[in-house]
Amino acid sequence: MSVELQAIGVAMAGRTVLDGISARLDEPRVGVVGRNGSGKTTLARVIAGLIAPDAGRARIGGIDMAADRRAALSSVGIIFQNPDHQIIFPTVLEEIAFGLTQQGRRQRDAEAAARAMLDRFGKAHWESAATHGLSQGQKQLLCLMSVLAMQPRVIVMDEPFSGLDIPTRLQLMRYLDGIAAQVVMVTHDPGQLRGFDRILWLDGGRLIADGPPDAVLPRFEAQMRDWGGLDDLAHLAC
Repeated sequence: MSVELQAIGVAMAGRTVLDGISARLDEPRVGVVGRNGSGKTTLARVIAGLIAPDAGRARIGGIDMAADRRAALSSVGIIFQNPDHQIIFPTVLEEIAFGLTQQGRRQRDAEAAARAMLDRFGKAHWESAATHGLSQGQKQLLCLMSVLAMQPRVIVMDEPFSGLDIPTRLQLMRYLDGIAAQVVMVTHDPGQLRGFDRILWLDGGRLIADGPPDAVLPRFEAQMRDWGGLDDLAHLAC
């Protein structure tokens, strides 16, 4: 399963957000780095089919995700930075089962699959738990389980560990290590991408570097340090 980005262009409110992004992503673990405002989140939404690009095409397995929403439901899942923007049901079981019913499963079968997913993560006791009562880390785990239950081939993660403490982040990273699906993780923190297979670096909506972590991340970190050391705050405007 490959993510194919062909000259992706996106404009919002008269501003170019993505400009000519092209890449074929075959690797199991792909990271996307960049400053705030570099276009990372927009690219994540394009890959997941939530935004149709103004130019170019984004395909997974040869299928245009924005044009074929039914295929998108079975091919790609996305986990947002803030789980409160993703969770919509009052109980954990309902939340996990919802995506499965969207794929066409009967309610009883969807709930059985949701329980199996909870068992897989050792969280069977969460079944009737109120989603609003979960901690941020628990909510992110719930979002991960909800996406995994739908068995997507690609999982896009947009700053999934932002705001979490170190132990919670490490626990979720261990869960992530066991996922068979291809993972595309968007982050501004290069430390979360150690051990990934490939890194894309966006700046100003353009792809300015693409390669293995040991080639791209040191350059990215050096540039961030250089900009952080300037007295001119123009580089921080985004």
